[in-house]
Amino acid sequence: MPKRISAIEDVSKAVTGGQKIFVSYAEGKDLYSMGLHTFQDLARDAGAVYHIKRRVLVNTLKVNEYLENFCDSNR
Repeated sequence: MPKRISAIEDVSKAVTGGQKIFVSYAEGKDLYSMGLHTFQDLARDAGAVYHIKRRVLVNTLKVNEYLENFCDSNR
């Protein structure tokens, strides 16, 4: 029987550099402090969604780059 993977409580300890590159929709909505559907739409618009079998991962580097386009630098 395969070993069951337990949830990681503190992601920053598990990832080198302190930031995960790929997150699930649930992790992403918490990371960016927004609703699930809003994060899903944002990730799709950024072209950051990867489908791997039945799992969906979002590239946070692409989301961050996409969000920088909305920066209001005139203020």
